[in-house]
Amino acid sequence: MAVIISVPLGIYISRKKKVAEFYIGVTAVFQTIPSLALFGFLVPILGIGTATALVALIIYALLPILRNTYTGITEVDESIIEAGRGMGMTSRQILWKIQLPLSLPFLMAGIRTATVLTVGVATLATFVGAGGLGDVIWRGLQSWNNSLVLAGAIPVAGMALFFDYILRLVEKKVTPKGVKSST
Repeated sequence: MAVIISVPLGIYISRKKKVAEFYIGVTAVFQTIPSLALFGFLVPILGIGTATALVALIIYALLPILRNTYTGITEVDESIIEAGRGMGMTSRQILWKIQLPLSLPFLMAGIRTATVLTVGVATLATFVGAGGLGDVIWRGLQSWNNSLVLAGAIPVAGMALFFDYILRLVEKKVTPKGVKSST
């Protein structure tokens, strides 16, 4: 959901630079709210459970994707865009055939960062009744049982690494050959 919101918004604000700082600033403010406090703010609105957790996690994932989409698109060399215009490309064609492919590494970096961040923050969803591995970690903390804490923390870290790896593979697959780094 954060990708569906942030990527089009990032494209929009790359075209309307006067409002870019406003939208990036709003998502940055959401990012600065402590995770547990955001869950707490949402409980009176959405109640306890999965919906509250999902909304909070989507909010936390917005900033890295939005900022990287905006940066990726605005950092495309203007001479390349001018070459596209000189070839008769429309603004839409320039976006789809030049800007998005060239900004893809930035965009994917934002998605990967947001994913890893979200997996970690998701453990706090236990405090709004959404369950998950946060329950195991919390029980371990309450009982001073480090084994339980690790039983929750290790799979969470593993999931974050797994999703990052999968997204890295996706990034390699979808990045055009001419854009791929030499590493």
